[in-house]
Amino acid sequence: MSTRVGMVSLGCPKNQVDAEHMLYDLKKEGYELVSDAALADVVIVNTCGFIESAKQEAIDTILEFCTLKEEGRIKHVIATGCLAERYRDEMKKEIPELDAVVGLGSNGKIAEIIRDIYRTEESVCAYGSKTDLPLEGGRLISTEPFFAYLKIAEGCSNCCTYCAIPAIRGKFRSRKMEDILEEAKWLAEHGVTELVVIAQDTTRYGEDIYGKSMLPELLKKLCEIDGFKWIRTLYSYPERISDEFIEVLATEDKLVKYIDMPIQHCNGDVLKRMNRAGDEAFLLELIQKLRARIPDIVLRTTLIAGFPGETEAQFEELCEFVKNVGFERLGCFAYSPEEGTKAYSMPDQVDEVTRNRRADIIMQEQMLVTERYNQAQLGKTVEIVCEGFDRYAECYFGRGAADAPEIDGKVFFTSEKKVAVGQYVKVELFDTLDYDLLGTVTE
Repeated sequence: MSTRVGMVSLGCPKNQVDAEHMLYDLKKEGYELVSDAALADVVIVNTCGFIESAKQEAIDTILEFCTLKEEGRIKHVIATGCLAERYRDEMKKEIPELDAVVGLGSNGKIAEIIRDIYRTEESVCAYGSKTDLPLEGGRLISTEPFFAYLKIAEGCSNCCTYCAIPAIRGKFRSRKMEDILEEAKWLAEHGVTELVVIAQDTTRYGEDIYGKSMLPELLKKLCEIDGFKWIRTLYSYPERISDEFIEVLATEDKLVKYIDMPIQHCNGDVLKRMNRAGDEAFLLELIQKLRARIPDIVLRTTLIAGFPGETEAQFEELCEFVKNVGFERLGCFAYSPEEGTKAYSMPDQVDEVTRNRRADIIMQEQMLVTERYNQAQLGKTVEIVCEGFDRYAECYFGRGAADAPEIDGKVFFTSEKKVAVGQYVKVELFDTLDYDLLGTVTE
């Protein structure tokens, strides 16, 4: 009987793509993959190690499966992903029940590592070079069958002072365009209709191998592939959003009129301490340009509240900015001090209570913005992709072009006819429910 392997992947879509590569390799090597990790012989926890809350979630998940191991219900527990890469031997020391700690550069050896564990009955710690992280090869898609992530680059060279990603994943490195297009064609051939383009900084794509940003050119070529209905780009840095990029976004029908640009703050001094470019005037000019060229665009951003040295006046400036700009989608996180980053040892650290209070205030302000936006959608008929049926609410749910998978809101809707997962339908919106919308199919 083949060894059963289950995986729990935590964190961002980039980490999820890494998990899909490992799942493909495991299946290719004859392992039986199970959807319920608690029923597996070997459990892989593909961890996130970005901020404190993500690290705690990863540790709690690992400990949960280690408990099942102690009870004899599973045999081995393996940690992969960013937390394993970041803390390496320290993880094995702190959680001795782990059978393997596998750094990112050894993801490609996951099948071999499991064989070694069974053969030797000894724990394994494997940390290949970060640049050995597989960017090509097969994937076992773990999302809903109609959408998939397309990772176009790995690592980050922006070196924001609060962020540990460059230390964890290494410098920014783009994939060759022909390899990306080949993978995209494969996804389209296998039923993917919504493509979500990702990297730590998508707008930087190509600078390292082509000498300039090639994201606009890549997006145009992706739009030429038959089968895709929606193509969405995440993680676009505001200082690299060029006029060429804006024009492609405005004119290509398959590109949803949605842009995700993490600005983190609006105050120039705070941004400078973060090693981020721009200030409020720059951001306002960019936002005005985007909305003028693409009037129906949906803007998503993320903010950090309570960064070291952030004064009450600078925080109030951020609150006013959020109210005045009216981002259609926004998330705000309390600053998380991360060892090894420059911000960790900066003077004038803001205490945790104040950081959390400020993040909560921003999200309360955003709730009002979202309510106004959602009210303005009522009476409109929008195209929705069905994601499933809620048996308790007795209605379908899905997303429109204004909502990215797994991070934005939902549209709950009724239909007289059966709607299949992945089917696109026209829905008339008639009410709101917190961050979500309610509607009914009109066709």
